[in-house]
Amino acid sequence: MASLAQQVGGLRCPPISTTRLSKVYRSSTRQTQMPNRLRIISAVAISNSQTKEREKLKEMFEEAYDRCRTAPMEGVSFTIEDFHEALDKYDFNSELGTKVRGTVFITDANGALVDITAKSSAFLPVREASIYTIKHVEEAGIFPGLQEEFVIIGENEADDSLILSLRSIQYDLAWERCRQLQAEDVVVKGKIVGANKGGVVAVVEGLRGFVPFSQISTKSDAEELLNKEIPLKFVEVDEEQSRLILSNRKAMADSQAQLGIGSVVVGSVQSLKPYGAFIDIGGINGLLHVSQISHDRVADISTVLQPGDTLKVMILSHDRERGRVSLSTKKLEPTPGDMIRNPKLVFEKAEEMAQMFRQRIAQAEAMARADMLRFQPESGLTLNSDGILGPLTSDLPADGLDMSDVPPAED
Repeated sequence: MASLAQQVGGLRCPPISTTRLSKVYRSSTRQTQMPNRLRIISAVAISNSQTKEREKLKEMFEEAYDRCRTAPMEGVSFTIEDFHEALDKYDFNSELGTKVRGTVFITDANGALVDITAKSSAFLPVREASIYTIKHVEEAGIFPGLQEEFVIIGENEADDSLILSLRSIQYDLAWERCRQLQAEDVVVKGKIVGANKGGVVAVVEGLRGFVPFSQISTKSDAEELLNKEIPLKFVEVDEEQSRLILSNRKAMADSQAQLGIGSVVVGSVQSLKPYGAFIDIGGINGLLHVSQISHDRVADISTVLQPGDTLKVMILSHDRERGRVSLSTKKLEPTPGDMIRNPKLVFEKAEEMAQMFRQRIAQAEAMARADMLRFQPESGLTLNSDGILGPLTSDLPADGLDMSDVPPAED
């Protein structure tokens, strides 16, 4: 036991070297202190870089400030003159009545927004989109992308936007058109839209004109004429006084002058009576008597014609003083009864049959003149083979012409 204690007690450990311990400590200290030193150096470098950038920017701003104060236009290609030219290019007169060109880019039920290169969009109300009454601007052909000339008629105080109009421009053009038509003495169609004690109101070229009852050729009252189109001529066109006076009587006189006996015209059935049908032929009411509808007997006119039907008729007679026109479809039948069985064929052959009718009439008239000369040989005149009146020749027998082969003229 003692020997064991002596052996343990006799063990000795080498002393710890202070030099080695200090080396370890200094090594660990360097390792822990090195990152902090690097961070400090990096922070100082970044701070110096930012300071240099700030100084550089400060110098640039000071230089720019001095340049703007002393020579503001130095190095600038856009001059003051260019600036004024740009203003003149995009600026326009916004006074009332000024015409501007614009492009439609939005449409809705209330109207359309138009770009006129102003500070804000201009507005075209639907009531100003056309001279006619419309419910949507598209009815007047106004769609996004349309480029048109407008006139300024007002300003919206809420947003300082301008109010445009196409109606005003169309209104001026309509008056100009009416003056031109009056100078050319042209017959136009006008729709009756109203009436008063003195006459009816008709719309012509988008303008409302007045037709006195004394200038209406028919005996129809205002209610019968309402919503119908009648031929009219201009009597007075005064834009300053907004006076547009029209005449149906003058228009009818010109139309009636063109109605030759035997001519074929297109008409529409206006009304049926027990004795016949009234046919509208270009604003003139003609009578198609029941006896002139077909060679076959017509017991009930409504089985052949109905109001609104369109048909071809031939002029039988025309009393200009009394304003009466007699019509016929009977004379246009290729074979008797075609108007009842096949009216389409009658209308297809109408011009051909009318030509044959006119030839028979001309032949009958020629024979009648020849017969008259037969009893008046002292006149020294006769008719040649073409039915032309000329000097008496030896071709005419002394006892006159033999007219036994001439077919009798139809009524």
